[in-house]
Amino acid sequence: MPAIEVESVTRCYGKRTVVDGVNLSVPAGTVHALLGPNGSGKTTIVRMLATLLRPSAGSARVLGFDTVLAAAQVKKNIGLVGQFHAVDPRLTGAENLAMFARLNGYAAKAARLHVGELLERFELLDAADRQVQTYSGGMRRRLDIVAGMVVRPAVLFLDEPTTGLDPRSRHEIYEYVRSFVNDGTTVVLTTQYLDEADKLADSVTIIDAGKVVAAGTPDEIVEAVGTGLDVVIADEHRCGEVTEIVGRFGGRPGASHDSATELSFAFDGQSIALLPILRALDDAGIAVQDIGRRRATLDDAFLALTGHTSERISA
Repeated sequence: MPAIEVESVTRCYGKRTVVDGVNLSVPAGTVHALLGPNGSGKTTIVRMLATLLRPSAGSARVLGFDTVLAAAQVKKNIGLVGQFHAVDPRLTGAENLAMFARLNGYAAKAARLHVGELLERFELLDAADRQVQTYSGGMRRRLDIVAGMVVRPAVLFLDEPTTGLDPRSRHEIYEYVRSFVNDGTTVVLTTQYLDEADKLADSVTIIDAGKVVAAGTPDEIVEAVGTGLDVVIADEHRCGEVTEIVGRFGGRPGASHDSATELSFAFDGQSIALLPILRALDDAGIAVQDIGRRRATLDDAFLALTGHTSERISA
């Protein structure tokens, strides 16, 4: 039985539909990533799965429990880490976790023991007696995630768990997520980092305007898009012409680069007519310093499927 099953779920706010007929199945003990541009409905889906919102239509089950009819059972088996800090900055790290433990039914002594184990496991023991407001961003986010794990949930929802963190802190969060899955937890995360989904997720659902536009493993989604093309030109002022010319052959702008003279294009499952493209660029008098095919990336796939670059992804 899948850990999560979503069937034709829709959520409306008045006349506005923010989630439109979404179907989703997440196997137990895996990481599933929800990707989508700003306002695509990712966070709304998570909130419905966590019983914080009711679907306007359709149904969702977590561990076999209906999120509306058996909401209490769902809540007992899940953890949720939202985009904003859930811990009290005026309390110490240990006090915050003890409060969460007591609220979830732990007796005082058992709460202290459990909190000590969590602080040690997640390398927060040295900061346990400091007020959270003195923590770095990475430490505070780590504490948020630990708070979501106090009840050792069977399913953990992580909404943008690494937004705003430096690369080292992001890597630490990745290691924790992997350890959760190794312990048998099913993880559903929304993320604004495509490389994060590529590294962590066993499966991915791409949402755009409330609808599923692609679902599968990262490799399956990338293979559906096909190959990519990288072009490096001498004059950055002619990038628009390059885009127009490559577009004639089916190329769509892909991942962005730091260099203004480097462009990437995705081709929707078709072969790339490299020599005709090169001739067309030469006929236009555009000096090409380098050109070559490459395997498409998840970034290319996202752009091809939604028309948005990954830089515009958010909750």
